[in-house]
Order: sequence, then structure tokens, then C-alpha cells
Amino acid sequence: MFDSVRNNKKIVQIILALIILPFAFWGVESYIGNMGGGKDVASVGDSKISLAEFQEALREQQDRLRPTLGGRDPALLESPELRRAVLDNLVQRRLLDLHAGGMKLAVSNEQLVGFIASVPQLQEDGKFSPQRYEQLIAAQGKSKSRFEYEVRHDMTIQQAIAAIGNASLAGRTTADRWLAAQLEEREVSDVVLRADAFVYYEANTKKFELPEQLRAEFVILSRDRLIEQTAVSDEEVKAWYAGHPERYKQPEERRASHVLIAVGAKASDDELKAAEAKADDVLAQAKKSPGDFARLAKQYSQDPGSAPKGGDLEWFGRGAMVKAFEDAAFSMKEGQVSDVVRSDFGLHVIKLTGIRAERSRPLEEVRAEIAAELKAATAAGKYAEIAEGFSNTVYEQPDSLAPAAEKYKLTIQKSDWLRKGAAAPGPLANDKLMAALFSDDAIKNKRNTEAVEVAPNVLVSARVLEYKPAAQQPLETVEPTIARFLAHQEAAKLAAQDGEQKLARLNKGEKVELGWSKPHAVTRGMAGELPPDVLRAIFTADTAKLPAYAGVPGAGGYVLFRISQVKPYAAEGGDPPQARAMRGEYARLVAEEEMAGWIASLRTKYPVEINQTVLDSKEER
Repeated sequence: MFDSVRNNKKIVQIILALIILPFAFWGVESYIGNMGGGKDVASVGDSKISLAEFQEALREQQDRLRPTLGGRDPALLESPELRRAVLDNLVQRRLLDLHAGGMKLAVSNEQLVGFIASVPQLQEDGKFSPQRYEQLIAAQGKSKSRFEYEVRHDMTIQQAIAAIGNASLAGRTTADRWLAAQLEEREVSDVVLRADAFVYYEANTKKFELPEQLRAEFVILSRDRLIEQTAVSDEEVKAWYAGHPERYKQPEERRASHVLIAVGAKASDDELKAAEAKADDVLAQAKKSPGDFARLAKQYSQDPGSAPKGGDLEWFGRGAMVKAFEDAAFSMKEGQVSDVVRSDFGLHVIKLTGIRAERSRPLEEVRAEIAAELKAATAAGKYAEIAEGFSNTVYEQPDSLAPAAEKYKLTIQKSDWLRKGAAAPGPLANDKLMAALFSDDAIKNKRNTEAVEVAPNVLVSARVLEYKPAAQQPLETVEPTIARFLAHQEAAKLAAQDGEQKLARLNKGEKVELGWSKPHAVTRGMAGELPPDVLRAIFTADTAKLPAYAGVPGAGGYVLFRISQVKPYAAEGGDPPQARAMRGEYARLVAEEEMAGWIASLRTKYPVEINQTVLDSKEER
């Protein structure tokens, strides 16, 4: 594999992307040399990677990852996996440093200046911008000499990697073979020989161990509960009504019916003339017999919503209709029929059927509405203060929920048995609350949990009443289940045996009556859709003679496959986009293998030792 990709520029570019950390102006420090004394987290040959250097790299990686966490646990940024990944990157970097140093490579000032000037982020209108350059360095908190040293160093490492390959071709034949294998398409039918064909009862196993269980009591403090407890006097309602008259004004409303002759904004002159003629005819009939307007609307209107109702649009205020329609409706007298009105929807003939003058809604009509609004406002104002007091009470008096219930007039409720890891009912269905209930302190000491917000403006505190540890169920209880489980296992064996026998007969050319599915295309690229053993069976089947057959055992029994057609990949007129993308993927895979081998050889030349104790420590420099 090494020889097949040596000197290929595409491969070298991918290796660079895989190995080299981003340049210094992306915020990554250069790791050449040691960054300070103290403990060493690793050694690479005679070179040391200090704890301070590791912590600096870790902090930078954490800063890059933090915005991507979303709502996930920030503890992920301190995980052993991340710490090891950062160290592996440093080790790899140091190996490249040592390799580049041994090759005596150098980057001239002209090369350095040319590279920096070519970076798009440092350009303005396509030209290098000294001002942007200064701003970038200042944002990194570095001196110009330090920054340029780091860039020069990274360019040297690129030269070292590029030196392994410079001019020859990657194995086109090898890539073609790989691509043909990936894009080969096989037309496959399948049939499942299910295990339940060999048993006559439900093949459904149960867990034989019961998880931890507990019964709890709990109290709920919610803003809705505070609203129920809040009283509002008649005087307060009257005062609010008197102080907010504008809130209860009912603006003028009108009721109208219409006949719509639909015509688009881009209608031709002929279409518009035809629509106008029809609208004029309807208008003439409506003015002659206004009482027949509903009949005219049902007969002629092209508004599907109002036509069946005789054109009735019911009551509406200003702003509810398009402007042309509104202007006409609010300028008419009750019973009047308008001239033809043009809007974005078409041509309208309007009849005004009712007018409601502006009025103030009487107090009796809005009394309940005002009282509810005042209660909600009062409860909202009290909730934050009461919620804090509730939280303090359940914490400061942890042996009972009664003090909090009495103080805030709450009801203590009791749950049925709750299983750890199972969904809890109602207000207890909260992961944080359930974790608190199943904590050692809550179970052993029967103490109140903290007040947990299970929904907006809803706090719950709970306390364990009874507890049952996880326990094995008695044999007599689970014996029927065990019998079914063993029967299922035996049935699966029988299904596999039956499937293998049928597969052998099919491969011999015998006719076997099976309910094959409709054929469907399968490629090796369907790894995300089909299990690996299924793809392996389909693509290792001997297709010299078709149909070919394959089979695999599965959780539901045994699956047989019939391969009726093989369609080799053949590019006509060059690779399609998918094939070009896959060639790039092949180059990446080859580059990864090349990189792994090369780095392994550097590790042999420069032995790597990891100080696991220092790596695991959370000590800050």
C-alpha cells in the first residue's frame, strides 16, 4: 500500500489534513520545545511534553468544542477520552517536529511572506491587509515574531510530509477496482424464516431481576396553585376596569356578503374583460333584486369559503380584509350593494348586511376576565418569592414534607411503586427528580429531595416512604418465563437449521417453495442500512451462476437471500459525482493507512512514553 501511493500529491494533501493541527492563526499554539518546567506528561525520544504544554493544548481544544455542546453535559470536556486525544495530537506533532528537524529543512523569508499574504482571512479586496494582520495577531495575544515563528515551523512540517511523495501516480487500477466493488449492484430478494414458526406461544422474554423500587410522597408548588389561592375583591376589579377603559372598547364591526369573480393579477386583457362582464352582470341583478343576493352568491361566487353560505363573511373589523374591500365595506350603508370592487383576489360585488358601532364592553361582561387576569398577575409576582421559601423549607426541614405543605397550603400526595430507570407518572416524570429520589441520601436517610423544577413555574419535592433494593425474582415466579425463553432459544436453533438446509438445497439447484420479497438493489455502500453480516453474505456469494443464494441467522430466525442479477459499475463519459466523491473517499482511506504506517515508523525511531498519572491529574499549572 505504501508504494502504491508514494509521491501522489492528492494523498499527501490528505495526510497533511489528517496530521497537521491548524495553523497558529486559527488559535493553536506551536508545540515545538517545552513551554515551561514542571511535570512531564509524555516523552518522545529525547524530547519532553510538559504538563503545562498539555494543559494549554487541552484548554484550546475545550474552547473550540464548548460552543458545539449545546445542552449536553459540560463534563464531556474533562473526559479521559478528550485528554488522551489531545495528548495523542501533541505526541504526533512532536514526532513530526523531530522528523523535520532531522531533515534540516528550512523555510525562506520569501516563502513565509508569500504564504501569509495568501491567507484569505488576512486579505481585503483580494490583497494582503497589514491592518487585518495586526488585528489577528493582537487577537491571538502574540507578538509578530512569535506568530511568524509558528507559521514558519508549520510550513517546515508540511515540507517534511510532502517530501515522502512528490511526483508519481497513485494506483489508478487499484482505485478502479475498489470503486467497482463499492458501486457493484446486486438485485436481491429475501425471505425470513422466523423462530416463532416453531413455537405456539409468545416468544417474548422478560428480565428475571426486578430493579430498585420505591414509594414516595411529594408536594407540588405551582403558579397555577397560587392562582387558585389568590383572592381578588370586587373593588379591585372595578378599579382595574375604570383605569383601563381602552382595553374594553369594542371597535366598529361590519358584516357583509360578496360575490367574487376570480381574476389573477397577471390576467390577460381578454380574461379581465370577461371577468368584468360577468361582475357587471351580477351587479345589475343584485341592484335590481337585493333580496336575491344570497342566491346570486351561491350561483356565481368563486370564493369556496363563503359561496355555500350565500356569500356571508360574518362580522369583521378594520384590518381583517384587503384594503380595497375594507374601504368599500366601511363606506357603505346597511343594505347597500357596492359597485364592482377590484382586489388581489379578483372582482367583488359587496352587500353590507350589518353594522355594529364602537362600544365599551360592560363591566359585567368582562368581570370574570379581569378577575382571572388580576389573579394571574398577583400569583406571578409572588411565585419567585414563594418558590425560594418553599425550596428553603424542604431543605432546612429535610425529615418531613409537612412543614412546607402546611406553610404553603399544599397537599401531600403519594405515589405507587416507582422503578429505577422506568418512566414515572405525572409530575414525577423528571430525570433530575427521579435521580434525587434514588440517591443514597434520600433512600438511607428518608430526607426530602431538593425542590426540582419539573416544568416552567412548577416545583416538586419528594421523600422516600418505602424502598426495595434490586432483587432476583423467586424461581417459581419466573419459571414460566424461563421456559418460554428456553423454547425461544430452541426455536431459533431450529429456524437456523431449517434455513441452512434450505440454503443447501437451493445451492444444489433444487426447487424450494418460498415467499420471496420483491427484488431490490443492494450495494456495498448501504452499510448504514444493512447489518455487516448481511452485506458480507450477499457480496461473498458466488454469482458465477444466477440466481445465487446466501443466508444469515438473525434475532428473528434465519434470513435467506436470492441474488438474481449483478450489475457491475461502468462509467460512461467519466465518473458521475457519486463516483468522484468515492474516489476522494478512497484517497482518504489510503492516506489514513499511509499516515498510520508512517507515524508508526516514527514511533519506532522516537520511542513514546506516557505518564498516565500526570495525564489523569487535574492539576493546574
